[in-house]
Amino acid sequence: TSSATPVKLAVLGGGPAGTTAAIYAARAGLKPVVVSPPVGGQLMSKGVNVENYPGIYEASGGDIIKLMKKQALKFSATFEEDTVTKVDLSQRPFVITTNTSAFTAQTLIIATGADSRWLGAPGEDDFKGGGVSSCATCDGFLFSGKPVVVVGGGDTAMEDALVLARTSSSVTLIHRRDSFRASAVLAKAVMTHPKITILWNSTVKEFKGAEGGVLTTVVVQSVDDADNVTDVPADAAFVAIGHIPNTGLFASQLEMTDGGYLVTKTGSTKCSVDGVFAAGDVADWVYRQAVTSAGSGSQAALDAERWLSEHMQGQSEEEEEEEEETCHPEDYEGWTMKQIRKELKERGVDAAAECRGCNEKSQFIEVLCKHM
Repeated sequence: TSSATPVKLAVLGGGPAGTTAAIYAARAGLKPVVVSPPVGGQLMSKGVNVENYPGIYEASGGDIIKLMKKQALKFSATFEEDTVTKVDLSQRPFVITTNTSAFTAQTLIIATGADSRWLGAPGEDDFKGGGVSSCATCDGFLFSGKPVVVVGGGDTAMEDALVLARTSSSVTLIHRRDSFRASAVLAKAVMTHPKITILWNSTVKEFKGAEGGVLTTVVVQSVDDADNVTDVPADAAFVAIGHIPNTGLFASQLEMTDGGYLVTKTGSTKCSVDGVFAAGDVADWVYRQAVTSAGSGSQAALDAERWLSEHMQGQSEEEEEEEEETCHPEDYEGWTMKQIRKELKERGVDAAAECRGCNEKSQFIEVLCKHM
């Protein structure tokens, strides 16, 4: 760990939770390092438009993440496009290893999200974004007045079916067993709803559609009789069979639920190891929305800031000054003006406004260093 880069705060994950945490932490002067694959956020990386994020009427999930990242960069957050391979929480500072580097962090925010469970049926991948979805709350409104399908038998499937029944022309609920594992109240509401049809002991054999990746049909097969196959017309199919939180790196290190979600202390984002915080879907198996993830990201950053203020009081002024020496102009002398302008743009800096009359590379580098 002697060659590892020391940081006050590392954030794992670049979705709404991680990026919001970076904005708050950066504004607090913590200089957070965010480690995430190039595409940030499992639920926000889809190409479909997001219409339920406050203040943004219509934009793709990817576009929203880009805006968040730009805001974080403006306040001197650092983003590393990399994959974390190991996290050691047994020592302090924590040691975080990626494919290409290593960090030591005094505090850690885990915002690695959760992946939807999928059926693996033929055509499923082909029609994602064209009718096949795992989020009725996100995409259900797009299919108002049209027939839809829900797959699953738990609380999420029941809730999705009931929500969709408000706006869709009909809902067909496909379940592989002859009884639901959902709560009795939800199950009764579904079974007595006039717009919901239940196909018991059934599985999805295939998703079919038209050219252009638009779903038109869900092929359903009986569990008891493989020859009993039915075509169910549907403009959308919502797969509601659960999520898989990305917490494998923290197995036997942090307290988790039976489902693998991180457990946080009531009223905070604190995990079972001091100085570790969780934000977003990695600790949320109920709401799983971009806006709630962003909110928990801000909470995690505030919790991390408080932890550092309480535990890092003894850091010497010399160390603080050394930390602030983050920009060395000579490091950028080899950069082209195109690279420098791109970096300024990514950090939200208007070079023309801040450097009127500048015509030398060194002057632009000086502006860049002001915003590091």
